[in-house]
Amino acid sequence: DRVSEMKRALSAVRDRGATRPPNVLVILADDLGYGELGCQGYTRDVPTPHIDSLATNGMRFTSGYVSGPYCSPTRAGLLTGRYQQRFGHEFNPGPASRTPPTVGLPLSERTLGDRFQAAGYATGWFGKSHLGYAPPFHPCKRGFGEFLGFLGGKHDFLDATEDPTNPILRGTTPLSQLDYTTDAFGREAAEFIGRNASQPWLCYLAFNAVHAPLQATPERLKRFAAIADPKIGVVQSGVVLDVAVAGVFEVRTIVRSYREAIRALAGADPGDDPAAWSAFVAARPARPAAATTGRR
Repeated sequence: DRVSEMKRALSAVRDRGATRPPNVLVILADDLGYGELGCQGYTRDVPTPHIDSLATNGMRFTSGYVSGPYCSPTRAGLLTGRYQQRFGHEFNPGPASRTPPTVGLPLSERTLGDRFQAAGYATGWFGKSHLGYAPPFHPCKRGFGEFLGFLGGKHDFLDATEDPTNPILRGTTPLSQLDYTTDAFGREAAEFIGRNASQPWLCYLAFNAVHAPLQATPERLKRFAAIADPKIGVVQSGVVLDVAVAGVFEVRTIVRSYREAIRALAGADPGDDPAAWSAFVAARPARPAAATTGRR
C-alpha cells in the first residue's frame, strides 16, 4: 500500500544519508480552502493536476490541521515547529504603518532556516513573510540565505510598488517591476533549486495565492470566460498556483531528488490551452471523496 511504499522510499533515503542529506521543499498556499483542489474532490472549475499529482504519488493527510486559523500565527508555528501561543505570537501584525518595530516572530525562536543552515544546507525563502517588518525579523536574519518576497500580510499580484511600506524585496532591495507574484515566486524557487544542485537545500515557497486581492491576468481570464462570478480571480489564482508548483517540480535536480525520496513528481504540463487542460483533467485517476471538515 502507499504507506509501505513511503516507508521503503524513506528507508532508501536513510541508507544513502551518509553521503547526501535529503533536500526539503515546503510549499505553503495562502487562504486556500481545504476543498478547493482536485485531490480534495473539487474539480468543477479549477483544474489543479500538478498539485493533485503530489497527492496521488505521495501521501495525502485528510486529518491534518494548521495550528492557527489565520496568517501570521500559522506561519510562526510552521517555521518554528512550536505552538505560537508558547512564545506570544497568536495574533496577526497589522499593516507596516501601524505595526511597532518590536512586533514579529520573537528572536528567541529558532526557525527551520536556522536549523537547516546550521546543518550545512543552502536555504531560500520565496513569497510571503508576515512575521515582522523591522530588520531583525527579515528572512535573511532568520536562517535564510536568499529571499524574494514581501514582509506584510498581503500584496498586489501585479504591481510591485503598489504599497511603498510593503515592497517586493530581493534580499533587502525593493523591486520596481514584477510580472505576477505567483509566477515570480515559483520561478525564483525553481532557479534556487537549480543553482544548488550540488548541495542539500531547504526551499520555503510561501505563495500569497489565493489570498486577496483577487487579481487575474487578462490572458488567463480568457480560459474561464464561461464563469460569470466576479470573484473569478480566485479561480485563476488557484490555476496559476498549480502551474507554478509544476514549474518547480520540472527542475531536473528536484526530479532526481524526489525519485529517491518521496517521489512527489508532477506529470506533463498541458500549459494554457483550454482543450489540453480538459483532456488532462479527464485523464486523471479518480480520487476519494473529499473530507467534510477542515480549516482555511
